[in-house]
Amino acid sequence: MDTKIIGALEATPATNGNLGSPPKLTPTCCIQSSPVPFNSGEATLGRHLARRLVQIGVSDVFSVPGDFNLTLLDHLIAEPGLNLVGCCNELNAGYAADGYARSRGVGACVVTFTVGGLSVLNAIAGAYSENLPLICIVGGPNSNDYGTNRILHHTIGLPDFSQELRCFQTVTCYQAVVNNLDDAHELIDTAISTALKESKPVYISIGCNLAAIPHPTFSREPVPFSLAPKLSNKMGLEAAVEAAAEFLNKAVKPVMVGGPKLRVSHACDAFVELADATGYALAVTPAGKGLVPEYHPHFIGTYWGAVSTAFCAEIVESADAYIFAGPIFNDYSSVGYSLLLKKEKALIVHPDRVVIGNGPTFGCILMKDFLQALAKRVKKNTTAYENYHRIFVPEGHPLKCAPREPLRVNVLFEHIQKMLSSDTAVIAETGDSWFNCQKLKLPQGCGYEFQMQYGSIGWSVGATLGYAQAATDKRVIACIGDGSFQVTAQDVSTMLRCGQNSIIFLINNGGYTIEVEIHDGPYNVIKNWNYTGLVDAIHNGEGKCWTTKVVCEEDLIEAIETATGAKKDCFCFIEVMAHKDDTSKELLEWGSRVSAANSRPPNPQ
Repeated sequence: MDTKIIGALEATPATNGNLGSPPKLTPTCCIQSSPVPFNSGEATLGRHLARRLVQIGVSDVFSVPGDFNLTLLDHLIAEPGLNLVGCCNELNAGYAADGYARSRGVGACVVTFTVGGLSVLNAIAGAYSENLPLICIVGGPNSNDYGTNRILHHTIGLPDFSQELRCFQTVTCYQAVVNNLDDAHELIDTAISTALKESKPVYISIGCNLAAIPHPTFSREPVPFSLAPKLSNKMGLEAAVEAAAEFLNKAVKPVMVGGPKLRVSHACDAFVELADATGYALAVTPAGKGLVPEYHPHFIGTYWGAVSTAFCAEIVESADAYIFAGPIFNDYSSVGYSLLLKKEKALIVHPDRVVIGNGPTFGCILMKDFLQALAKRVKKNTTAYENYHRIFVPEGHPLKCAPREPLRVNVLFEHIQKMLSSDTAVIAETGDSWFNCQKLKLPQGCGYEFQMQYGSIGWSVGATLGYAQAATDKRVIACIGDGSFQVTAQDVSTMLRCGQNSIIFLINNGGYTIEVEIHDGPYNVIKNWNYTGLVDAIHNGEGKCWTTKVVCEEDLIEAIETATGAKKDCFCFIEVMAHKDDTSKELLEWGSRVSAANSRPPNPQ
């Protein structure tokens, strides 16, 4: 039985080149102490926390200073393996840690007590929804103030320091309030190990007067500690595989669909292994895009009900058995609860249990183990893919633009498609970019991220910052609507400070288009900005930055040539002018169905 050793973990990319396979924390062959000479003056809480972050694979911490965390920030800065990235606000720091965790496998942010903690809370909730291990560190009150009747600044004016903690209890899997040094070592280590084990955010509050004080529990280089691996119940696994194999082998045209929880289950490779063994037609749910290789010979696209990739829904919904691995069926992914699926035909594989049709449920079974074992028991059956191949008609291309014709969004994404390679990653903001980016064909090694479950507009700006800071081998291409960009635009500044060369396509169509298609009103129209002028002002002559505004296909071609050529080492901001009603057909269909689901009348009592 292998045990993961924290303190000897390295973030390593997937070696098989599979799309979206998350970085894995794998044990090294030996445990080495830091080359930095140790002395007793460094035996502080701040140094211990800094070393722990480096040991789990965090090289960059996203922060906003406040008087309660300043001394702690000094100690983080002093750690040779750690880079402190100052953000413009706490919300963006949290989004950046989210994006960083998607690439590196774990992320961290540091803010100040309550006024900072409640600001970052929304980003932490989003990371929780996406099963991302994220260490949220808060500089807390002076340890002497606990248990007193004092009122502190940055609070709501009550002698109660628990408000922030109570808020974080609902969106983190572990909370550690460090207000004395005796148990600080244990609390910090437990929090970090829990984040990695549960793949969820954790909250660590550290008293502002404790970070710099030496203590005997920190008198040595942090000792690596172990994470006991999760194991499947062997008898349950055998029973589940036997029942699943019988269920699938009697089917005529089974299919398989990958969902977003493949990531948290570390089962992306096992899912592909099953696809190779079975020959089944292979699809993904929208939030699973990027986790399954789209260059797989039996890949048929995104299953999203009425807004699926062409011919994909017909094959999935007409199957007499379907495996869903790690799905999330919410109102958005089910297009207003309109999927044409039947429970008795479904084999649902959750991270730790398997449900077969209307029949048995098997618990204490890890998805990865189940998929690998099932691959050895299921007969090859290519019927569904052969049916797909028979009915498939290659998609058309957008109508050719007349000279200087106003740019259409479908033409924009046709050109973005040509930019993709193994050296790029796509970040899709909530909105019509969801639907347009879903249609991109991801080449081998191309990253892809978006936040579907939580769907917080503005997420992509911070996530682009964090992802690019972690994945230095890729150029990030972010597709962001004007409404979303207005929420979090400030941290373009941080991208420039960090010398990043991401490309942002700002789609300026005058408002919240996704909301328009669900329910329109004057509140969906926003004040137009001079977006390129704003970014130029943020640039202010410091760093490498190039901006342009495009209104037609000729402008777009020239802009892409410049961004990928002469300005390939610059941060590039391309504002794309689009008509307010220029949306994907998928958004039109999806919006009407979600609207119908939202407006259902109350059931009679």
